[in-house]
Amino acid sequence: MVTDPYTFHTLDNGLRIVIEVMPDVPSAAAGFLVRTGARDETAELAGVSHFLEHMMFKGTANRTWRQINIEFDALGSMYNAFTSHDRTFYFGWVRKGDVAKQMALLADMMRSALPPSEFDVEKKVILEEIAMSKDRIESVAVDFLMEKVFPDHSLAWPILGYEKTVGDLKRDHMWEYFQRRYAPDNMVLIVAGNVDPARIIGVARQQCGDWKPAGDAASRGAPVFDGGDHGLVTDRFQQQMVALAFPAAAGSSEICETAGAAAAILGGENSRFFWNIIQAGLSPRAGAFHHDWEDTGLMILWGVCEPKNAEALLDAIRKEANRICSEAVDEREVARVKNKRRTALAVEGEAPYYRLTQIMDDVDYRGAPRTVEQRLAEVDAISPKTLRDYFERYSINGEGHLISVGPRDRPAAE
Repeated sequence: MVTDPYTFHTLDNGLRIVIEVMPDVPSAAAGFLVRTGARDETAELAGVSHFLEHMMFKGTANRTWRQINIEFDALGSMYNAFTSHDRTFYFGWVRKGDVAKQMALLADMMRSALPPSEFDVEKKVILEEIAMSKDRIESVAVDFLMEKVFPDHSLAWPILGYEKTVGDLKRDHMWEYFQRRYAPDNMVLIVAGNVDPARIIGVARQQCGDWKPAGDAASRGAPVFDGGDHGLVTDRFQQQMVALAFPAAAGSSEICETAGAAAAILGGENSRFFWNIIQAGLSPRAGAFHHDWEDTGLMILWGVCEPKNAEALLDAIRKEANRICSEAVDEREVARVKNKRRTALAVEGEAPYYRLTQIMDDVDYRGAPRTVEQRLAEVDAISPKTLRDYFERYSINGEGHLISVGPRDRPAAE
């Protein structure tokens, strides 16, 4: 089926293919979306998805890890991979004439041998990443917040996992998870750029057509937001971080752009937090961001400060949260964040590398991609009224969930 500019196709084994033709660019990007991430792990396997992402570069039946790296380089590919709570994504951007070779390399990686000789070596790399994350107060605070906001749910543990779960992980455990989750009926091949859809489907059938489906229809349980007030006292940092979390729009929601605009007005560049918190000397770093997953979302307001200023910082954050819920947002603020978002979408829309990740996000959360024009239309629709409607639905002037990380006890909750 072709719906301009998209072509959709599904192989017999369940692998979905989504192609966006961009005839005016000289390049193409291809990537495999695997619908698995930290939330699909058991508590004992926390971190296996991210560890597995690393292992996918370590060798197949056809290529050693050195050959994989050399082939990416020979293609001149701009490539990457990432793991989140919901998904893992592998992708590369090349000249249009090399997209079939890029697909072949990525497809071979998706059938990794998980070489035993590389497993313990890479485990040390992951454990070092975990150790490094503990040196950043923001990372420690976000992990602590997720643990408290979503207790008894797989969103509670960090994507990197824990020292114990990663340290105890055996290759056999990873292999079983890999065989079950990296099956074609749980994956999507996405291609964007100056390509011929029929040729892309042919290459996909040749490279992936013999993959065996797993029929793993394990469903994800939706998390439930838990309010509260928690502190983590540690002498690892000299600063204190406070953060407030509130329920927000899910990634599948049609008002995600409004949620993003709300966060930008509150805590983006030249935002209310910048002028009224950072420039007021209460915090060197403060902000707001909308964190979304398939079925839920969080609006997180945060700042770091000297420990003695934690109460003043928390009061300032709550003041700005209350004000944006109770007073109409200025048209100029809305125009500023809309124009920045329009520019970002316009620039990203010209490059297959960025379109690939946009399409990936839409396919995973919404079931189908949006064109750049459709995305821009959603931005155009943002107004003081839609922001007011958003905060009536997802208010941030209540208690929320307060967390504090640093050398002192948490500031008193309101």
